[in-house]
Amino acid sequence: MLEIDPTAKISNMADIEPSARGTLMRIGARTMIDAFVKVKPAGGMGELIIGEDCAINSGTVIYTGNGVRIGDAVLIAANCTLAPTNHAFADVTKRIRDQGFLPSKGGIVIEDDVWLGANVVVLDGAVIGKGCVVAAGAVVRGRLEPYSVYAGVPAKRTGARGG
Repeated sequence: MLEIDPTAKISNMADIEPSARGTLMRIGARTMIDAFVKVKPAGGMGELIIGEDCAINSGTVIYTGNGVRIGDAVLIAANCTLAPTNHAFADVTKRIRDQGFLPSKGGIVIEDDVWLGANVVVLDGAVIGKGCVVAAGAVVRGRLEPYSVYAGVPAKRTGARGG
């Protein structure tokens, strides 16, 4: 089920695939989704909840997988990937594509007032604390402390906002 607040601005060139399984996908008030953003329900039954006053820029891909929750006033720069799912691959007698998915690590949670720089990749089980800044090109897994700055692969804390 796709719920888009009437004040949200979705580019005509964004591609939001509805869930074939009826999973909730909600886009909040005054949120902007730019051209060439792709939302793909794949890899699980998780919901996609995007809060109010968010901006998701061109080239970003969001898989719903085990669920994605984006808080309010979140800024996602161009070409980011949110991937809350992982392929199974342990059985060498089967093709990877035939092995399904690994159990959930909890999906992805991005709390309020977060900024993801360009080309950030966020993986299953990531929790990005309120007020975080994640530098361009970082790969996020695990829990990021609120009001902190992270960079690198994997993302490591490099400082705090305001200091």
